[in-house]
Amino acid sequence: MIDWSGVFHILATPFTDDGALDLAGVPRLVEAVLGTGVRGLTILGIAGEAHRLTDDERRRMVEAVVKEARGRVPVAVGASAPGTHLAAGFAAMARDHGADAVMVAPPAGARNLDAVAEYYQVVARAAGLPLVLQDEPVTTQVVMPPAFLARLIDELPTAEAVKLEEAPTPPKITRLHALAARRVPIFGGLGGVYFFEELSRGAAGAMTGFPYPEALRDIHAHFVAGRRAEARALFYRWLPLIRYESQPGAVPGTSLAIRKEILRRRGWLATARVRPPAAALDAATLEELTEILTAVVRE
Repeated sequence: MIDWSGVFHILATPFTDDGALDLAGVPRLVEAVLGTGVRGLTILGIAGEAHRLTDDERRRMVEAVVKEARGRVPVAVGASAPGTHLAAGFAAMARDHGADAVMVAPPAGARNLDAVAEYYQVVARAAGLPLVLQDEPVTTQVVMPPAFLARLIDELPTAEAVKLEEAPTPPKITRLHALAARRVPIFGGLGGVYFFEELSRGAAGAMTGFPYPEALRDIHAHFVAGRRAEARALFYRWLPLIRYESQPGAVPGTSLAIRKEILRRRGWLATARVRPPAAALDAATLEELTEILTAVVRE
């Protein structure tokens, strides 16, 4: 049974300088992330550039991460797609190649919530695994109100967690907890920008690719131990980098490029390559990033 709490790190997908999938770099990245004490890994999400991978690359990425994780933490695999059959196929592939759970966002642009509910039913059956409901309206353009998410939780026995990314997330956490027939762990995303407030509203943790997962781990540890002031102080220390790295409205462009540049500087990735179309970071952005890292990171 999966312990849905703490930090589930959304893994970046490593590429070589020429844009090829860097499977040889997966072990280094996974080991670096697991060394920070995260509770789980999430792959092939929006920040994992899943929409820029071929079906074969998706499969190979799942195989490589599951192999390196070796059961030490659960691996949740993104299976979102614009069509029901495609998402069901992604979910079944993830299961067949060792995933512990699947994360699924609604089909992009869907306006009929009954059709969205049917999509989730089909994908959940195809997966046969614990399901993370991903509420991500910026990319999908689908708003799932708390009452609808509560309906999905009620109708889907395998729905074991929710990832909320409709800002502002804190009031939505409160509303969903009040409406859901059973209490399902809720995770914040958005790079962790509301992490302290989300914990205050009852979030179980964070599911994000923020490139210093140990910072989020420590904030969570302080909070659950009742050291609210320490958790808040640590969150405020990291907030300038969280804010700068998340770049609201820019995902998966500038934000992802910044994230991968930090991971490269940490030695976790060989390159900061983002698959096109994506603009390279300009010199001023790189200088700003260096200044913020110097001010915030104490290693």
